[in-house]
Amino acid sequence: MVKAYLRYELTSTWGVIASPGCNVCYDRSGRHLLTAALENVCVWKIKQAVVAKTLTPPVSQTGKVAGEVTQLAASPSANQVAVGHADGTVRLWDLDTGECVATFSGHRKEVTALRFSRNGALLASGSKDTDVVVWDVVGEAGLYRLRGHRGQVTGLAFVERGGRRLVSCSKDEQVKVWDLDTQHCCQTIVGHRGEVWSLDVDPGETRLATGSADAELRIYQINAGGEEVGEEAAAAATARGGGPGQPAAAAAAAAAQQAAGGTSSTSSTSSFLTPMGSVRRQSSDRVETVRYDIVPGARGGVLLTCQSAGKVTEVYRVRSQAEAAKKMKRRCKRKREKADKRAAAEGDAAEEEARAAEEEPARLMAGDELQLVAAIRSKHKARSVAVVPPEAVGAGRRAGAGGHVASLVLALTNNSLEVWDVSEGSEPPEGAAASGASGVAERAQAIDLPGHRADVRALALAGDDSLVLSASNNCVKIWNPRSGACLRTMDSGYGLCALWAPGNRHAVVGTKEGGLELFDVATSSRIAVVSAHTGPVWSLAALPDSSGFVSGSADHDIKFWEWGVSTDPETGAKQLGISNTRTLKMTDDVLCVRVSPNGKLLAASLLDSTVRVFFLDSLKFFLSLYGHKLPVLSMDISSDSTLLVTGSADKNIKAWGLDFGDCHRSLFAHGDSVMAVAFVPNTHYLFTAGKDRLVKYWDMDKFELLLTLEGHCAEVWCLAVGSLGDLLVSGSHDRSLRRWERTEEPFFVEEEKEKRLESLFEGDLEAADRAPLGQETPGEEGAVGAAGRKTLETVTAADDIIEALDLAADEEERAREYEQDKLANPKAKPPTANPLLLGLSPSTFVLRAVGRVRSSELEQALLLLPFPDALRLLGYLIVWLKVGSQVELLCRVATLLMRLHMQQLTSTPAARPLLLELQTLLRQRVQEMKDLMGFNLAAMTHLQNGLRERHALPSTTVADTAAAAVLPLKRKAAEAAGVR
Repeated sequence: MVKAYLRYELTSTWGVIASPGCNVCYDRSGRHLLTAALENVCVWKIKQAVVAKTLTPPVSQTGKVAGEVTQLAASPSANQVAVGHADGTVRLWDLDTGECVATFSGHRKEVTALRFSRNGALLASGSKDTDVVVWDVVGEAGLYRLRGHRGQVTGLAFVERGGRRLVSCSKDEQVKVWDLDTQHCCQTIVGHRGEVWSLDVDPGETRLATGSADAELRIYQINAGGEEVGEEAAAAATARGGGPGQPAAAAAAAAAQQAAGGTSSTSSTSSFLTPMGSVRRQSSDRVETVRYDIVPGARGGVLLTCQSAGKVTEVYRVRSQAEAAKKMKRRCKRKREKADKRAAAEGDAAEEEARAAEEEPARLMAGDELQLVAAIRSKHKARSVAVVPPEAVGAGRRAGAGGHVASLVLALTNNSLEVWDVSEGSEPPEGAAASGASGVAERAQAIDLPGHRADVRALALAGDDSLVLSASNNCVKIWNPRSGACLRTMDSGYGLCALWAPGNRHAVVGTKEGGLELFDVATSSRIAVVSAHTGPVWSLAALPDSSGFVSGSADHDIKFWEWGVSTDPETGAKQLGISNTRTLKMTDDVLCVRVSPNGKLLAASLLDSTVRVFFLDSLKFFLSLYGHKLPVLSMDISSDSTLLVTGSADKNIKAWGLDFGDCHRSLFAHGDSVMAVAFVPNTHYLFTAGKDRLVKYWDMDKFELLLTLEGHCAEVWCLAVGSLGDLLVSGSHDRSLRRWERTEEPFFVEEEKEKRLESLFEGDLEAADRAPLGQETPGEEGAVGAAGRKTLETVTAADDIIEALDLAADEEERAREYEQDKLANPKAKPPTANPLLLGLSPSTFVLRAVGRVRSSELEQALLLLPFPDALRLLGYLIVWLKVGSQVELLCRVATLLMRLHMQQLTSTPAARPLLLELQTLLRQRVQEMKDLMGFNLAAMTHLQNGLRERHALPSTTVADTAAAAVLPLKRKAAEAAGVR
């Protein structure tokens, strides 16, 4: 009989405040800050410093966890957020319900840029695979793929004034302008001296700012369509809350057009973006983020934030129109005065230069528009910045109160968040004259308690599994393993190992400095520091009788310690203490020590790759276990004291018998060093963790791999197993702690082997779809391509459709045979219904299979259908259109099949009558839907007018009402079709 095991599943992840590989942003309401926590997204209430909600992506069909979050972008029109992952997928989340609305699979490598259009209907994503993909958010489908960059895409921005355009920047040192109507590149800027890391467009869509690897912040004027942009930009900025003190878009655009001859046309590829010069930044580090934001508290109403990859974040104020013109006049005047002085001193040649300077038309430059307000210098490197929306700023700091300009949130690389207040007075503050800053920045808040600043190096569960201790660099934290809440934070040295004292009220931590630190959990204090060793303390092991513990160190010593009572020298109070009772000298560094549960044996692993076993009472040598090629980093002894398992840097684990020291089995366990091994109490089940980011579950009686627990995004350093075996906590270099719980769901080893084979098949699909960096995928050439890509989900969806078509064809064949038999024998019994059809008719069953395919995967699934199956599916479309259900889905399927198989359909005579009938039905049904929507829109307009007359409501247009209603209507239609 095949043995069944109980499955372990990931139930929660905590300890990560903000992943260093992702940006942060505010949601549309401005009340919540969104940060990435590995593969999850945390929704923070910054004022309370608490997580209001966590968005956790679902697990794939093969049990694979979603990749780490690399990009976030909030929708400007709905309470949604787009999340880009390291595996190339983009997920769209509804922040109100916390559900994943859509999943887009279009990239082969991690997503590095995301940006919504102004109305939120389009989403552009850029990736390390050098492609830019444009997605339809309402239709939940990909539109097209833009190719042209030769390096990682680092920034995206939509420009919708005068036409639909998309601006992208890349590490190939280029900025490209794409015309979305014709889907081609209409301009390429190659003036940067290094990789272009970020760009943004101002709210009036008249300026483009780019930041690169050099110390310059470049500004470009946007010329859209050749219209006079002065009045339009002023109106746009006024509509967005600017007023008289708003940016100098009008004067700048007019001056630029005058300098260019007074015309600007989209047909001229060199005139859409015009250079306006650059501004010297305060930091020499490369730019990480460039963002324009509307801030009513700032003079001019718009701020430009430039965050570097170092510790400096610069905040610039965009001067108003009058201020910028005044600054330009002063600059031109100084230039003329210098030219006149040089002419008087040098003669005729300099006089000609002075005359040319006077005749040169005045033109706004980047320095005329930008004024440095403050340069924020944090203690640690910053990863991302977000300007706090005005509605989220306190009343005392809002709208310029007390000189307050804006508040910024910095996400630092040490897993913390900081809130900074930027204020500007009537006079420049002291120390700002050297940098030219007109204001000052002060840190107002820091969020760092819910996580470690460095990786988690040691874990220890309390005896009753109610608390878990984690040790890291300079800090020890106590957590609730059920909720993930941080209960205590205590300063310490660099912790390498940890142990709970009997009673679960005290803990001891071994440090890299060679000390043993004792902590009182109740008072959250470090009560003693004992200089135990002269080298790092690598391991601690409790004695079975709870009388003390054993420590192993790099100073070649194994020391035995006994719990006792000591006196606090300051207060004289009694407290827990330890005393050294015995010392065992070794010949090499001690990396790990373990005591057998029966209290008879002591095992110690040494740097010479051997494991020495001693009698615990006499410390006499008993066994020497050798066979590993590299040192043993971790080991554990089973509860019955019969089995010792060692994990080594040679990627293997070995099972040893403690009776004679024989090696039962050697297993290749991980793709890198095995860092931790731990037995489940009272069993021979084993957990191992390695530098390959995996946790594995083994049966050491049969020496079989049972489960592979994926989730960590970096090396796994430590494990802690609960006393009942139903709980597992792992700590990693990604600074996270993960709780895995044993469920009641049984599984079989063969099933897990099949899942691993499916994951290998998925890896083969990705490898086949991958092309060298900067080159087109085989079979896809040119600047435009299909948005989606082949994945295991799309292959499975195509197989489901083909299977449904085959089942329906078999059922229809049986029905035809029955009708023929009925003519010969009227008493013939009807055939038994196929239970696989779930009681549905053949056509309804096929429609159900098509409707269950995600909207974002429908095109790729239909692309995988063979032509005969596509022709059969077209036949079913006629049946469904006659019924008149799910017309929108059927129209999309019909257009996709026509486009994909156009050549074969035109050359197939049997398809002609089918296409003619389909054409008639499609026109009829679409016209009916059009009439229905027009009738409903007219009814809503009538109701709206009636409400306005009764209650004197402000006037709004029908277009506004329709635009606000189209998104939920589309989503309801997709849900009715079974598409999520």
